[in-house]
Amino acid sequence: MAVSVHPPFGYKLSIVRPGKRSSSDISSQMRLYQVNWILPRPSTLAICQVVGEDRNYGWGESILEGHAEAVEGTLNALCKRFQGYGADNIEHIGQISWRLGFYRERELARFSQGPRLDAVLDFHGCLHKPMAKQLAKALESHRPLFLEELSLSEHPEAIKQLADQVSNPIALGESLYSRWDVNCFLGDASVDILQPDIAHCGGISELRRIASMTETYDVAIAPHCPLGSNTLSACMQVDLATPNFVIPKMSLGVHYNTEPGKYHITSYVKDAGVFAVNDRYVDALTAPGLGIEVDEETVRQVAANAEPWLPKEFYGADGRIPEW
Repeated sequence: MAVSVHPPFGYKLSIVRPGKRSSSDISSQMRLYQVNWILPRPSTLAICQVVGEDRNYGWGESILEGHAEAVEGTLNALCKRFQGYGADNIEHIGQISWRLGFYRERELARFSQGPRLDAVLDFHGCLHKPMAKQLAKALESHRPLFLEELSLSEHPEAIKQLADQVSNPIALGESLYSRWDVNCFLGDASVDILQPDIAHCGGISELRRIASMTETYDVAIAPHCPLGSNTLSACMQVDLATPNFVIPKMSLGVHYNTEPGKYHITSYVKDAGVFAVNDRYVDALTAPGLGIEVDEETVRQVAANAEPWLPKEFYGADGRIPEW
């Protein structure tokens, strides 16, 4: 594999496969480096090379046996994301991969509760445990419908501790992907409302199995669905067939669907009126299949110039990735 050296601030990202090569030039004021990776045969691993602008380089491998194409796609995304970072800034890159690999948004919540409004607070797992404990306690008197993702699901012991300290219902689940993932939170009674995401957990079949499992623990289901019209439709079909369903989470009008401009999740169906909210309710979908008809022409038109979405990044004054 030949490694080309370019003038400062003009390095290439090169993705190399046998018989296929693509590259893109990026300019920036930041120190840049070059990443090359090769998928040899048999494709059980990807061999990576990282080249700094000082021509120093390192080799590595990315392996997930039996999933070479998934590794390939992940490397493609990571290489694009980390253009502009110093090759020796290993800890910072690792923190970004871990902490910013999922939505972690900053939003202000304001209570304006009335007889027809319940408030839900979603912390997106952005709190360290000490702050989560204080905020959960401070919010207790406001009686929110539930507190969502006070801590990341990777910290079940913290979630159990928080659940034991406050009377507000605790909700989580969008980053849990199967019945086996949710089992520990049901078994130790640390969650009151489970929020599996139909696009993350394996579709209608697995979401329905998870819902049945949570029913035996007297835990409610509020499927997480900030995605598109197909997933929303699928969620609604499961909701209607689930005795312990409590409330849907949907993203009609939410900022990350309106920021791109005129296109949002109802733009890709022929009849957007099926998602209309009337007096706090959306009518059940009654058309064949999931209950919607996709506007294929619009989907293809928008996809022609679409760019991948990346989670937003937040940095403190010292350059580190902060929690709230």
